[in-house]
Amino acid sequence: MFPEDLGEKFGLFVSGLESEKAIQINGKEEIINELSSLIIEAVKKRTENKKLIGIAFSGGIDSTLLAFICYKLKKNFKLYSVGLENSQDLEHAKKIAYEFGWNIEKRVLDLNEAGGIIKNAVKILDSDDVVWIGVGSVTYSVLQIAKKDNVDVLLNGLGSEEIFAGYERHKLRIDFGDVNEECWRGLKNLWERDIKRDSKIAGEFGINVKCPFLDEEVIRFAMRIPENFKINKDMSKLILREAAFNIGLKKEFTLRKKKAAQYGSNFDKAILKLAKTEGFKTKKGYLFSLKNEK
Repeated sequence: MFPEDLGEKFGLFVSGLESEKAIQINGKEEIINELSSLIIEAVKKRTENKKLIGIAFSGGIDSTLLAFICYKLKKNFKLYSVGLENSQDLEHAKKIAYEFGWNIEKRVLDLNEAGGIIKNAVKILDSDDVVWIGVGSVTYSVLQIAKKDNVDVLLNGLGSEEIFAGYERHKLRIDFGDVNEECWRGLKNLWERDIKRDSKIAGEFGINVKCPFLDEEVIRFAMRIPENFKINKDMSKLILREAAFNIGLKKEFTLRKKKAAQYGSNFDKAILKLAKTEGFKTKKGYLFSLKNEK
């Protein structure tokens, strides 16, 4: 059973991995080669015997690497990218897809369309949490267009930020020398913070969503990598970027610094605009009204 399938037991699963006696790996070339192999194998396991693979594609290192591996494995895959006008994610996704000639479906939403998606996300998640709804709206949009193609499985990059130290809070721990401890803390909370949200939305569409970066062997190995190979004050997910280059991805595509999904897609801006239009002072106030709408 893969970690993303463990549901509410995910935190216990991660705690079990953390408690194992793992010797840190210090040889950088060895790390890059092994990590490359493990990620390729994680994608292979989740796409075997699938007729059409969908990829939630933002043009960031995570989704670009997943797409590139599917390309290398000669899989039949299609990219799905969504956002509002002037979305950075849409622009980068389009650039990369055109570079490789990959099949991509882009959906540029207007404010009215975004509003409908936001309402649906609020109802499905029964939440007025601004981050949950912002990210959930992106997930909803991607699944909505992927559903029309009857994809067998949809890959996303969930888990990468945690195991490779991709958040600002990881940078804040550099001076304390406990970046990997922060990675473990984040992993334990991943079910409540992210997996539960995406699972609820995926269930609404009946689509099987898989997360190669949450492969058990990938987690085990990644959490043995010294933190100075993962992050510095200028760049996060260093070792993942080097593994992507090692696999064959162009360096320019490995180095993009990406905003969180709700910002890169402009869904957060949409929530703010809609809140102001409806006379609310805060985004949360607007979402609360949607949650309690009869």
